[in-house]
Amino acid sequence: MEDWYFFSVAALVLLGTQRFLYKVAAEKRCNSALTTAVFMATVTLLSAAVYFASGDPAGNPVPLLVLALLNSSSFAFATIANIEALRHLPAGITFPLTRLSLVVVILFSVLYFGERPQPLQWFGMLLVTAVVLLLGREAKSHVRIDGNIRSGLLFVAVCVLCGALASISSKLAVAALGKAGFMTLSYLFATCFSLAIEKQWGQGRAGGRGKQTLLLGMLMGVLNFFGFYAFLTALDGGPLAAVATITGMHFVFAIVLSVLFYREPMTVRRSLGIVLTLLAVFFLKQ
Repeated sequence: MEDWYFFSVAALVLLGTQRFLYKVAAEKRCNSALTTAVFMATVTLLSAAVYFASGDPAGNPVPLLVLALLNSSSFAFATIANIEALRHLPAGITFPLTRLSLVVVILFSVLYFGERPQPLQWFGMLLVTAVVLLLGREAKSHVRIDGNIRSGLLFVAVCVLCGALASISSKLAVAALGKAGFMTLSYLFATCFSLAIEKQWGQGRAGGRGKQTLLLGMLMGVLNFFGFYAFLTALDGGPLAAVATITGMHFVFAIVLSVLFYREPMTVRRSLGIVLTLLAVFFLKQ
């Protein structure tokens, strides 16, 4: 098994579990911006500890700052938009729709990096697109009782754009910069962005600031630290299109956990979507 494939699957599992906590945060009415800020701060501390312990060089400070700012701002906005979308649409719809960002990432990897996936890998990517379209068709008939379809889809669109920018900037960074140093600076900026958004936006939004927000944010941070490190390691030795597609299927774990813990309906389309996702991950190994 290729190292990049192993780390891609590890990232899929870890980030999928983290994404389920977005659902938990939405259900418990946690303040999305504050939860994100705690999550980002946790990753910052863990990354800084690894960076100073390893003694890795930071790399050229100019591209480091630019890529860290791009990555942190896009990831912070994507996280907040994801949690907000879950207030309007169920997890089985929200998570697949946000994976449309993979289409942008794949196009960029082919046009900019000149990647040429193998035929079976192309087939796996087509399966992923089919999964997104299949599950996306259910959106109008599965809006949450207290949700709004337009607001939900607007937050999904923000998440798609920002998620693609986060993946692309990660690939650019890992090609020239140390992983721990990049993660430390990127998540530090993301923490600042999240706190600024919470201060500006949080007063008028639903969501508390209690112990649940703190604990969920910290747990998200621990899972994301290991998941994102695995993602960067996979990018270091593997093609962007395949790594991003495999890792991007983390929503399957979030859907399954949402069904188990929140009794969201497992329709025929959703079941088929999960099966097709597993097949896609298999073909992308080729």
